[in-house]
Amino acid sequence: MSKRFWRNALLTSILLLVIAIWSVDYWVSRSTSRQIFSDIQAIPKHKVGLLLGTSKYLNGGGINPYYQYRIDAAVLLYNAGKISFILVSGDNRTVNYNEPERMKRDLVARGIPEERIFLDHAGFRTLDSILRCKDVFGENNFTIISQPFHNERALFIANRRGISAIAFNARDVEGQDGVKVMLREKLARIKMVFDLLLNTQPKYFGPRIIIN
Repeated sequence: MSKRFWRNALLTSILLLVIAIWSVDYWVSRSTSRQIFSDIQAIPKHKVGLLLGTSKYLNGGGINPYYQYRIDAAVLLYNAGKISFILVSGDNRTVNYNEPERMKRDLVARGIPEERIFLDHAGFRTLDSILRCKDVFGENNFTIISQPFHNERALFIANRRGISAIAFNARDVEGQDGVKVMLREKLARIKMVFDLLLNTQPKYFGPRIIIN
């Protein structure tokens, strides 16, 4: 076959990939838009706020703004009486890396009572966090707390798995770091669709834990 054939085949493949990425991105954002709130006065009250974990520090040093803004959002919801408990779900891959414990310490330092905070140490991915909130912690109606792009993906997962959830937007991050994260998010959404089609389950479930 000629070089022209292979060039056209490559360009067609790239075009189809771009269309697929754009379509999934639009689908996720459009289908979850009515479940996402930025106004603390407008958001309905739920028993549990699911705070999605992330690392506290940037690779180059300094506080990760995504982390700080999520803590701020969780504290705002609790103090406004919009949630009664905070379930912190994150990665605890090693003894020295524990997102839930670190977030709990910072929440307590901001005045959240320790007994109102529950930890999910097996929230390795967004899918794990959402499904474990229902299947391990017994909550089928809850408020997800993260940045807008992350909330959209988390809600999309919840909707496809029969979970009734809403989300509260933490402040987003602008600039170069924000652009990089948004580019990764496009690919994360494609992977999410495959996970849902394949009925991918969390890495761990474990015994039931009642939040009260």
